[in-house]
Amino acid sequence: MSDEQGVTVRDVVSHVDRGETGISIVRQSELLGISRSSIYYQPVPIDPEVLDLMHRIDEIYTSYPFYGSRKMAEELSGQLDRRINRKCTQRLMREMGLEAIYPKPNLSRNEGEHLRYPYLLTGVTASRPNHIWGTDITYIRLKNGFCYLTAFLDWFSRYVLSWKLSITLEAEFCIEAANEALSIGIPEISNSDQGVQYTSNEYGNIWKPFDVKMSMDSRGRAMDNIFTERLWRSVKYEEVYLKSYETVWEAKEGIGTYLNFYNNRRKHQSLGYKTPAEIYFGRR
Repeated sequence: MSDEQGVTVRDVVSHVDRGETGISIVRQSELLGISRSSIYYQPVPIDPEVLDLMHRIDEIYTSYPFYGSRKMAEELSGQLDRRINRKCTQRLMREMGLEAIYPKPNLSRNEGEHLRYPYLLTGVTASRPNHIWGTDITYIRLKNGFCYLTAFLDWFSRYVLSWKLSITLEAEFCIEAANEALSIGIPEISNSDQGVQYTSNEYGNIWKPFDVKMSMDSRGRAMDNIFTERLWRSVKYEEVYLKSYETVWEAKEGIGTYLNFYNNRRKHQSLGYKTPAEIYFGRR
């Protein structure tokens, strides 16, 4: 991959490692396909036992997204043949951005000044490209750490419009992914969960010039965004769990290659054995 001036991604990585690049931070992040904050990332050592727990939680949650911290702790205890504290499990799940799929109390309460939008998709089926987009965040394990992946998915075609990696759960990488997706198309409805990344004014303002209707899942009901959840399972079972990424850069390379395959070569039975790109762009 290279830009219009012949600067390769590997050149950027090399220069970033040496602190010797004259390329702007914005352009570096674009070339690398990661959030700007990740350019400055310096790995922080994580206790191997804690990291092992997080990786196990990720695998369990991918298979059983309805598991709360109590069941998760029991599952971990059974796997490791020792007692895993529920409070420890809760803390790790929060750090990983995971929440069990079931309704929570006080669902209509608006906390602080964060934006909230109604769920607009009850009984609605995506019927054309750019009718409904969905977005979400998932945990991506690295050999000695972890990062987060976000993506925007066209529900009708299952086409991945954009994606970004980040080493934090701040809103920046979601905003970058949204802007990138909007350079390809404009949805009628954009759906997300109620995470703080999606309830900020900065995120909401991205969509206003395009008159996009905003929809939000009920809190704790990730399956309202079922197509994105299926995407995460495909990414993890067909790519992430088969690899052992050393760095965010390696994760970016592997996931980027997989998502290119997913969009352009992976035929879906639900799409009449066509690829997402064929459906989204109307190709034959």
